[in-house]
Amino acid sequence: MDYTPKSEHKFTFGLWTVGNVGRDPFGEPVRQPISPVESVHLLGEVGAYGVNFHDNDLVPIDASGSERDQIVRDFKAALRETGLVVPMATTNLFADPAFKDGAFTSNDPKVRAYAMQKTMNSIDLGVECGAEVYVFWGGREGTESDATKNPAESIKRFREALNFLCRYTQDQGYNLRFALEPKPNEPRGDIYLATVGHALAFIETLDHPEMVGLNPEVAHETMAGLNFLHGVAQAWEAGKLFHIDLNDQAPGRYDQDFRFGMVNPKNAFFLVKFLEDVGYDGNRHFDAHAFRTEDYEGVKDFARGCMRTYLILKEKARQWNADSEIHALVQEINADDGSAPSWAGGYSSDKANTLKAHTFDRQALGARGLPYERLDQLTVELLLGVR
Repeated sequence: MDYTPKSEHKFTFGLWTVGNVGRDPFGEPVRQPISPVESVHLLGEVGAYGVNFHDNDLVPIDASGSERDQIVRDFKAALRETGLVVPMATTNLFADPAFKDGAFTSNDPKVRAYAMQKTMNSIDLGVECGAEVYVFWGGREGTESDATKNPAESIKRFREALNFLCRYTQDQGYNLRFALEPKPNEPRGDIYLATVGHALAFIETLDHPEMVGLNPEVAHETMAGLNFLHGVAQAWEAGKLFHIDLNDQAPGRYDQDFRFGMVNPKNAFFLVKFLEDVGYDGNRHFDAHAFRTEDYEGVKDFARGCMRTYLILKEKARQWNADSEIHALVQEINADDGSAPSWAGGYSSDKANTLKAHTFDRQALGARGLPYERLDQLTVELLLGVR
């Protein structure tokens, strides 16, 4: 099989991923910083489709207007040279000390106003570079102590910000959709909109819910002890899977951002299978980092590994769907002999009365064996390469 990434796979990386210098809370950088232009060329070399950025990944927060324009010109030239595109952009509302108590939910109205200004400028920059999805990760939108903020008031502030920015985007005539990125904790003790479910409920309270969806991340839902596939499926079923962040994570740990499929390839397999089976046509963005042990050749190995693992698992999904024994088990599990009254397709009094009058053999229902052990074992054997 050929596992070479192609443009139709829509594999993307952030400037902050391949440009990560390997700093952690206990150690200094191990790689020299590289420029956005160098990151674009690195991604072009490994076969990526696109590159995403926070505003200050590209333009330093204290850059002058002329410096900003030159940086953007150089960046767009690198995009043309490599053929890469910018599908998504976002704002850094977490690194600067001004945002130590949040951005949209800060208790300080001046900070909230500055966050809005910064985000509007960042939206302009993202659209200028071609972005059609804009992600909001509320990294500082939370608390360490509930004595410090009223959570209901904080959600109102978050809603007010999103409503304002939706209208700004419409007013500018931008073809842009927003995607919320949930996370339960880190760097705050607790972060608002902690999971996919929280974010889906919040979206329905907005003035323009049709403009706002989800950017779920493997590590973030896993940190909360949740099944990432289930969150993705719920977002998809609701029509809200606007973007996705792929990486890997050991449950119960800090946010590790490992190479995709590194920790739990079985979970990664079912995720890839779902995305491919339902026909997800959005970007597959790898929000992950190379090990701190690596130089930039190792960063290239990391990026190639993310894409190659996805494509291997995509082929495994095709094999799973085509496996006759697996197919027979799936059919057996979902068999319907037509003996039960149908209540699908919506309520009617006739359906309700027929269903209430039907006699079920409860003991037979409980006695029926479901071959889940066999199905799961065949899946493991397929993943281990013995089928």
